[in-house]
Amino acid sequence: MVNVNSGKVLVTGANGYIAAWVVKLSLEAGFSVRGTVRSESRAIHLRRLFAKFGENFEVVIVEDITKDGAFDDAVRGVDAIEHIASPSHMRATDPDDVITPAVRGTIGILASAQKHGKSVKRIVITSSCAAVITPSEEPRVFDESDWNELSLQEVTEKGRAASGHMKYCASKVLAERAAWEFYERNKSAVSWDLVVLNPPWVFGPSIHELYTPEDLNESLHIWYLNVVEGVLGNEALVNNGSCYADVRDIALAHLLALQKTGLSGKRIIISAGTWKWQDFVSIAHRLYDHLPAGNTSYDHTNAVHLIRYSLEKERRLLGIKFRTLEETTRDTLKDFKARGWL
Repeated sequence: MVNVNSGKVLVTGANGYIAAWVVKLSLEAGFSVRGTVRSESRAIHLRRLFAKFGENFEVVIVEDITKDGAFDDAVRGVDAIEHIASPSHMRATDPDDVITPAVRGTIGILASAQKHGKSVKRIVITSSCAAVITPSEEPRVFDESDWNELSLQEVTEKGRAASGHMKYCASKVLAERAAWEFYERNKSAVSWDLVVLNPPWVFGPSIHELYTPEDLNESLHIWYLNVVEGVLGNEALVNNGSCYADVRDIALAHLLALQKTGLSGKRIIISAGTWKWQDFVSIAHRLYDHLPAGNTSYDHTNAVHLIRYSLEKERRLLGIKFRTLEETTRDTLKDFKARGWL
């Protein structure tokens, strides 16, 4: 039964929204961390942020995760890998703009670990619920056996004309499937096992480098526009929603995925629960009354949620006590206020 409770962890894309929190929690748990970034300029903030951990934190440059052998040096001498680096936006024109780096980066880290990561015991890959859900007109509960086949179909049929959302979803499906196929093909010959985490929409405060709201990652930038700027109309506020998890809980899931036994070969959905945009707006307006009030006739008790996730596997294997909508909203706005964005 594999688990990793000490040693050095490689975190790819360490300057990203989720990854920076994974680095923080890993360091606080006593791990040493090696983080990858694409350029030296992206390392400056991280070195400052984690300076108090001294030699327990290091940054290495991996300029292009799509190149063969890109991670060969980075994987040497680490005990575990948290692979988080992947495109996380919905603005691609050509599907390959997101699919190629997602798939090649994932296969690349696994191939490097197979060849040069002799000390690696576990690899945790960040996928997404975008790889799980298929849009439905009726309420539905999804679980780890589900795959988003519709996104692959749309991208195959429409190519560049497919929606940005579907291109992103397809990249997540193809990257995760590539990981499982690689692992199944090579698991008898490698020193490590594989765990995949599938979060839904991720919100919560940021610790990575930001200067303006436009620098926010995709999900939190949309949250800022909808909750702080109030760009949605009343109908969208009460009808549009999904499931969420706080970024700090996603980071905790990554840490637990290293430390827990019984996770080998597991795909785990990490979700705190459902929301409509008006849920966040109502909390935000109560906390800061100058923020938009939105649709004041909204009754959350009668909201119909088309998407839910089975939480049985997460509860059994990880058992996270998730932050509430209130906590996530409060701490996100506190972060925005400190940055002068409220």
